[in-house]
Amino acid sequence: MRMAARLEAMGMQKYKGTTRKSAGRSIWTGNVVLDEASLSVPLSWRKSRRIFVNSMSDLFQDEVPSEFIGRVWKTMENASWHEFQILTKRPKRMARLLSGGGFRVLPNVWLGTSIENARVLNRIDALRSTPAAVRFISFEPLIGPVGDVNLRDIHWVIVGGESGPKARAIDRTWIEEIKRSCRRHNAAFFFKQWGGANKKATGRVLDGKTWNEYPTHGSRRTQAA
Repeated sequence: MRMAARLEAMGMQKYKGTTRKSAGRSIWTGNVVLDEASLSVPLSWRKSRRIFVNSMSDLFQDEVPSEFIGRVWKTMENASWHEFQILTKRPKRMARLLSGGGFRVLPNVWLGTSIENARVLNRIDALRSTPAAVRFISFEPLIGPVGDVNLRDIHWVIVGGESGPKARAIDRTWIEEIKRSCRRHNAAFFFKQWGGANKKATGRVLDGKTWNEYPTHGSRRTQAA
């Protein structure tokens, strides 16, 4: 929200009216902007890229029309030389929509959900029921333990601590529990950051190395750096 407010102040039209100030903080107004101009952009990038779709929003937010989601899907299908990653906090809507008619599984599209603590672990079941070439979970920011989490049919896991002002600390045992679950279910493990007020200072080294595993199709793992 801070970034959206900054971009709006810089005159970026697609963020106009998306935030307002409340008690000195930027908060979302509830306004959803459909960025029509961006739909064709990936088609102009001829060199293959890994693209994080809607990094500042949620494609499956309730107010995003299913027709528009279908157009995003068509762009990803037509731009088959790219890989697209979609992360949502609304996997139930994603599962319901993509399991219906009009959508097919695209081999270049990865679908994921974000989980910050055990309270929202039910999102995994919704993700598991979603037809996808690659399913992933972003435990970021991880602000509480999730325990011995079931990662069956999940191909990739990202873990990271909260960053920025007043960031809540991440506990090493929470990370280790998730990593053990990844090994048991053959899910690739990516440790993104310890976080904190200065994420560059805390870095991303865990147990003496960086963990940069990525999934390959069929849920096989690549090795850590």
